[in-house]
Amino acid sequence: MNIAIIVAMDEKRGIGKDNGLLWHLPADMKFFKETTIDNIVVMGRKNFESIPEKYRPLPRRENVVLTKNKEYKAEGCLVFHSIQEVLKHYENEEDRTMFIIGGGEIYKQVLKMDIVDEMYITKVEKTYDADTFFPEINLRDWRRKKLETYPEDKIHEAEFDIWKYEILSEQDK
Repeated sequence: MNIAIIVAMDEKRGIGKDNGLLWHLPADMKFFKETTIDNIVVMGRKNFESIPEKYRPLPRRENVVLTKNKEYKAEGCLVFHSIQEVLKHYENEEDRTMFIIGGGEIYKQVLKMDIVDEMYITKVEKTYDADTFFPEINLRDWRRKKLETYPEDKIHEAEFDIWKYEILSEQDK
């Protein structure tokens, strides 16, 4: 199974504040939607609850919510209590990519497990007052390619680049 991270972060790796987004970047939202459609999206409970109700669960994606709360229910979603449970459930998945979409704690857990094949990282050229951050990672083990650059304009409050990172194979390292 292909496991990918998709995240947008500011210059100091900030990804959110008070369980909300920090910026308004429609082209990045469009990229997120187009990239994750028809795939699996895995998110923490707080991240799920931060999505406006009218967009929950995210349409045309299999939504997975991670929570320690054994009683938690999320309509239209599969609920699991550990990353290991999610991986076991999808161990025979071959057609879809599993996208880890946040939040900070989920990213940290998944990166520590060394199971991520690729990352889509939007780098926002601004610093915001974030309270949640993407973990620091060693990018030496990754091949990167710039997919898009967007300038600050009437509808985008900051300039940003979208990058794709692919883990290097052992012989490429």
